[in-house]
Amino acid sequence: MPVTLFNQNGHECLMFTDLADEHAGEAVQSNQFLIIDDGTGAIIDPGGNLAYSELYLTMTRHFTPQKLEAIIASHADPDIIASLDRWTTSATQAKIYVSKVWERFIPHFCKPGKTAGRVVGIPDPGMRIRIGRHDLIALPAHFMHAEGNFQFYDPVSKILFSGDLGVSLVGGEIAKKPVTSLATLLPSMEAFHRRYMVSNKVLRLWADMVSTLEISMLVPQHGAPMAGPAIQEFIAWVRDLNCGIDLVSSANYRVPN
Repeated sequence: MPVTLFNQNGHECLMFTDLADEHAGEAVQSNQFLIIDDGTGAIIDPGGNLAYSELYLTMTRHFTPQKLEAIIASHADPDIIASLDRWTTSATQAKIYVSKVWERFIPHFCKPGKTAGRVVGIPDPGMRIRIGRHDLIALPAHFMHAEGNFQFYDPVSKILFSGDLGVSLVGGEIAKKPVTSLATLLPSMEAFHRRYMVSNKVLRLWADMVSTLEISMLVPQHGAPMAGPAIQEFIAWVRDLNCGIDLVSSANYRVPN
């Protein structure tokens, strides 16, 4: 069952956290998101085939497949878009939004011809994507962790869908409830961020950018949402985090014995 993150005045944000639970231990836990506005909507990070059926069924309870306006991907990993073949062979004709870096990779997930005229490459500076009465804002998040990477800010709910930034390696009921203290998540997020984020430089640039936004909830693609004090605590934490190329040396690049 989806978790309702926001529901006011015909605008809803739903999160799915457990669509791969029956394959726990084999498949990584991941979150998918359905945005509903005025009888239409968008899907953010639709996930792999394990997530498709329940996500599609829930969507049809709110509007017909033909009313889906956008399928939006933060980047092109399989846990983000491996289900695209099923989405492009369903009744929907929604546009597929992904970084220009990954634009020509998208057809590899789908049957020949199914993506023709449907893929919209998001330029590096980002863009606004109209969904119903409002815009979703694609924010640059390059190298966190993908070369072409975006986060999506919903100005109505003030939710920042942050992709792989903010990930905590938790699942089950823990992933369904917003966490208000970063300390409870740090043991399950520190190693991930040190490995998957490219450098402290990009984290500091990101922190400067999002500090200009009013954020009610920061919701990653894996693990638990953050709300309240945890949001500013997380921004301050990543601002000072050494990660990726900050941590490597010649010891990491040796020919194995």
